[in-house]
This record gives sequence, C-alpha cells and structure tokens, in this order.
Amino acid sequence: MCNKKPYYITTAIAYTSRKPHIGNSYEIVLTDAIARYKRMLGYDVFFQTGTDEHGQKIEMYAKAEGCTPKEYVDKVAGEIRDICDVLNTSYDYFIRTTDEKHERTVQKIFRKLYEQGDIYKGSYEGLYCTPCESFWTESQLVDGKCPDCGREVKPMKEEAYFLRLSKYQKQLEEYIESHPDFIYPESRKKEMLNNFIKPGLQDLCVSRTSFKWGIPVDFDDDHVVYVWIDALSNYITSIGYDPDGSSELYKKYWPADAHIVGKDIVRFHTIYWPIMLMALGEPLPKQVYGHPWLLFGEDKMSKSRGNVIYADELVKLIGVDAVRYYLLSEMPFANDGSATYETIVERFNSDLANTLGNLVNRTVAMNNKYFDGIVQAPVTEEPLDEELKQYCLDTVKKVDDAINIFHMSDAVEAVISLAKRCNKYIDETAPWALAKDEENKPRLGTVLYNLLESIRCIAVLIEPFMPDTNKAILNQISCPDADYESLKEFGAYKPGTVLGQAVPLFARIDPKKLEEEIIAMQKAASESEQAIEEVEEKLDLESIEKIGIDDFAKCDIRVGEVKACEKVKKSKKLLKFTVFDGAGERTIVSGIAQYYQPEELVGRKVLFVSNLNPVKLCGVESRGMILSACHGDELKLIEVSPDLPAGWQIS
Repeated sequence: MCNKKPYYITTAIAYTSRKPHIGNSYEIVLTDAIARYKRMLGYDVFFQTGTDEHGQKIEMYAKAEGCTPKEYVDKVAGEIRDICDVLNTSYDYFIRTTDEKHERTVQKIFRKLYEQGDIYKGSYEGLYCTPCESFWTESQLVDGKCPDCGREVKPMKEEAYFLRLSKYQKQLEEYIESHPDFIYPESRKKEMLNNFIKPGLQDLCVSRTSFKWGIPVDFDDDHVVYVWIDALSNYITSIGYDPDGSSELYKKYWPADAHIVGKDIVRFHTIYWPIMLMALGEPLPKQVYGHPWLLFGEDKMSKSRGNVIYADELVKLIGVDAVRYYLLSEMPFANDGSATYETIVERFNSDLANTLGNLVNRTVAMNNKYFDGIVQAPVTEEPLDEELKQYCLDTVKKVDDAINIFHMSDAVEAVISLAKRCNKYIDETAPWALAKDEENKPRLGTVLYNLLESIRCIAVLIEPFMPDTNKAILNQISCPDADYESLKEFGAYKPGTVLGQAVPLFARIDPKKLEEEIIAMQKAASESEQAIEEVEEKLDLESIEKIGIDDFAKCDIRVGEVKACEKVKKSKKLLKFTVFDGAGERTIVSGIAQYYQPEELVGRKVLFVSNLNPVKLCGVESRGMILSACHGDELKLIEVSPDLPAGWQIS
C-alpha cells in the first residue's frame, strides 16, 4: 500500500445557493470515474469534492428564508452531499468552506500574503454584479451586462484588499507556455492566454466589507475574505497545508494531478489560483481540465424554460448506473452535451438493455442450460475466436488511452462496442445450433468460454462507470475478485467455475411513460426553482441603488421607429438597428440577436435612450440604447402604440 503512486483529483466545490441540477452532477460522476479507474490501475487515490458556503448571496438567501446563513448552507450542503452519495461517488473527503480547519488556514494564508506584500489595502470602484458577486470593468461587459450571467451591473465603491495578479502575470504566462498540458483542452488554454492574460491582468479584489457572511480577516475586523482566496484554497487546506508547516498528507498528495472544473470557471482555476500558489511558494497543480456543459436539447437547464432535471430524481426512474452511464456517454470531450427524452431512452434500451444486458443474460443462461452452469475449458480454437480475443485486448488499450486524456464518452463507447462484438460472435457461432449435436459440445464449450471471458473483461472495464453493474455481472459469472491486472491476457477466467443464475440487468423502459414521468419531475423541479427565482428577484430589487427624480430626468427616452435591422458581422449576439427618431435616422446596436430575427423587427415602434454617449460595438457606432424587459432567460422589447409618433419623449 505504501508503495502505490499517489494521485490527487478534485472537483470544483459546489456553491450552496440551491440544489444542483443534473448538468452540475456530471462533474462529480466524471471525476469519480477517473478516480475509480486510477484505483484500478493501482494508484493511491485521494478524491475530493465539497461545497463553497460563504458570500453575499448566501447571506441574502438566508435572510429571505428567515434563518441564519449557517442553517441555510447546512441544508443545501446536505442536499449536495446526498446527490453525491445517490450517484455512488467514491470521494475520500467532502470539504465545506465553513469547516473550522479550513477557515483557520485561510486566515493564515491571507495574513501571509499580506505580510509579504502580495496583498495590499485599497479601494475598489467598478461595476458590480450581485448574482455573481463579481466586479467588472467597462471593457469586460457584454452588451453592457455581466459577461457571466447577462444581468445588469451597477456602480459600486468599496474599501478592499487586493491580490497583486499583475506582479505574477509574466511568470504565469511563461509557466503556461512551458507546460502545454496545464490547461486542457487546448481551446481553453488559448482562451485564457489570449483573452485574459496577455491583454494584462488587473489586481484582484480579495476582501469585502458590504456583507459579513465570510471568513473574517483576522487583522482587520471590517473585512471578510472574499471567495477567491476562501474557495480556491480548499484544494490545499483539506490535505493539511499550513503556512506554519504542512502535514505529511499535503506533502504526499500535492501538487494535485487534476482539477476537474466547468468551462465557465477555468479562468479562476488557471489564473487566480496559480498566482495564489506562486505567491505562497507552492507547486502548481499538474492539470486543470475545463469540461463542457450538459444542456437539455439545445438549451441550458433553467427554471424559466422548465427543463430542470435533478440527478437523484432521474435515478428513481432509471437507476443509478443508468444515470451514470448516460451522463458519461452523452457528453463529448470538448463540446456541450445534450440531454433529451429520446437519447435517454435510446441509451438505456439500446446500449444497456439490448446490447449489454442481453449479452450477459443469454450467455449465462446458455451455459447453465447446456453445461449445468459449469464453465468449460476452451479446446477447439478457430479464427473467429482469435478475432474476439484481440478485440478484447484492443478495447483495454482504447479505454486506457481515452481516460488518460479525459475522453470519457470514447472510453464508454469502446466498452459497449466490445459488447456489440460479443453479440455478433454469438450470431457467427450459433451456440444453439452447436448444442444439437453431441460431437460439437467441445466447440460449444469453447464458444461459451470465450464469451464469458469477454464478459469478465467488460465487467472489469465498466467498474469506473457503472460500479453496481460491475458487481452484478461478476456475481452472475462467479468471479467477484476479477481485477484490472487480469486483463493483460485473454484467458484468466478459470474453467470449472460454477455460474450463478441469469438475472436480467436492465428491463427495457417505455419511452412514452418515461417522458411523462420526466415532464412531471421537471414541473416539480421548476416549481421549486421558481420559488428560488422569486427570492432572487426580490433580493435584486432590494439591492438596487436608489436614485432621485433629478437622476432619472437625465435620461432622454423617446419613441423610435425601426426602419431597418440586420445582424452585426463577427457577433452572434448583436443586431444593428436603423431607427427614425423624429428628426432623422440613427444607428443603435442591441444584444438581442438570440431573441429576435432582424426582419421581424422592421416597422415596430420601440423606446430608446437617446442621450447616451456613442460607443463602438464590433466596429459599429451605437447612438442609443433600445429598452427591453427581461425575466430569467426571457427577453422582450418594450413596444409602444403604433399611433405614437417617432420622437415623442417619455416622461
């Protein structure tokens, strides 16, 4: 045990604002599959997940529910951990950022960075997004809104401590260039370098004074440690990092072999986190993999679309291993995956029930029928047998190659392809025909042996993806101790073994019934999510900065008639309007291309702010802002009666 090579892998820690939907659950299943596979190979794996539990949003959610922030995060963290357990994930440690050990170490980290000059005190004046708890500069906004969530931002000024990102920019850039596998896949690396690092890093706000639900800065009572140092430090605080002297566990497992995170938070893990470690004088993690998202159809799962699915609810419908299989098989390596009713049914009925389940069931049943369950020794070899043996050995290599570069859907597909090849081998050899002639019994025994050995190989290979199915198959073929080492050669299965009973692994599901059940489940989930949305909207309204009538009077809002509209080249979001304002025509650019087709807007009467300073967007000068109303993921233009003349002022 002590000679095993250590392997440390983590998920991002989930924010405790709400119960995670199935798209969020993909990450924990993906990471678990990698961890299980590495254990099969003989690594000493430490697999960590957990929850991020501080921040302004938590404070506001708790207030809205009439409880303390700690009571609120205790509830949601429990839901998140329950989903991890329902999905049969084999994490070794579940960290919570409210853990006393974590909080104490974060305070030490903050003090160390401050005392050595990498954190300094100043004030922040910028554009703040309350839902994301993030500050942005004007140039970082997308169509004037938060680049992460698309919501409105507001000006805010606050005293704060800052981490000197700029000091380490060159060092980080050189590190990424000299370690080509550090950010993975390549597209994420290019995005970080070209969009964020090379244009210039601004120092990072790492404390807050506008709320109290956070880890206190122990030398300045007015400040709490902000999310970046608090949450990102979890990867080292959990295994015993301490500025005053780290534990043997830390020395054993750090640097981490892989951080598995969503593509939307790669920036935090490949810019902020490495610079924090550089400032602490600690090694950087070996790799950060930014995985894609799981969508429902072509849309992100959201409450307003009514397409939210929770993993634990889907498990009740199709079983835990089927959910794990679906998540891993349906998600491509670099592009977003798509969950639909049709693909859930297809994956289950075709891959699991027909291909894998049917293979195991009929092979075990035939051996029980023809040989009283006793596995025969292979004695009559034919070319077909060699093809099957080689296919098994090739599959072992394919799975290994795919998992090592996080191509999990390819690894899963390789195993199912082996099951398909075995079914083809059954058709080619026709065991039922061989059984009719006593002279063919040696050949029949050989065929069934080859099938059972191939099934043993399949069972071992699917353990990282479907651990319960692994056990069920090995129990049916009476081989509970099969391990990865035994797959190096074809033929480790012992003749004379007495098989168990043939029990169906997967019962086919009715597509119509499953769709009805999922729709009902989504309706219940959306009602729950809608309640959270109402809280968010209320909190957003409460957090809006109040203005006087004089401030409002500065906005010159007028009626305009849309004379022409077209898409802006080089942009998927922008539309270029030609608007008649009563005196002449002006160009206005608006980020609503995903909601409207240009031709359907021509002739409409809209409201626009006429006295904004001109601004260039994708090379087009925009002289105004067209008003719209949004709710969740929906957006509608504010239109007025066609009888109102263009140019009339709104007051």
